[in-house]
Amino acid sequence: MYLVRDIFQCKPGKAGELAAKFKKTFPSMETEDRFRNCRVMVDAVANYWTVVLECEFESLADFEHHLAEYGRRDDVREAMAGYMDLVEGGRREILRIV
Repeated sequence: MYLVRDIFQCKPGKAGELAAKFKKTFPSMETEDRFRNCRVMVDAVANYWTVVLECEFESLADFEHHLAEYGRRDDVREAMAGYMDLVEGGRREILRIV
């Protein structure tokens, strides 16, 4: 099993807006990508305006499917419209759960 953690540094004051966008995509990620235990977190004691999206998945093939299909889905496009206007940068971590 794997965990993917996408860490976004948002523009000032935009973390809540980005978090709300991600939460709208959870049903699609869970049904279409076979992700589970998805959650979104915002900074409490970290760099200001940080948003973390975290999900678990069984195989790297599931994650590859997600990469190929996620942005093509109408519900995701609608939920994530304009998200790049909220973000300054970020990174991705993929960890194997042992």
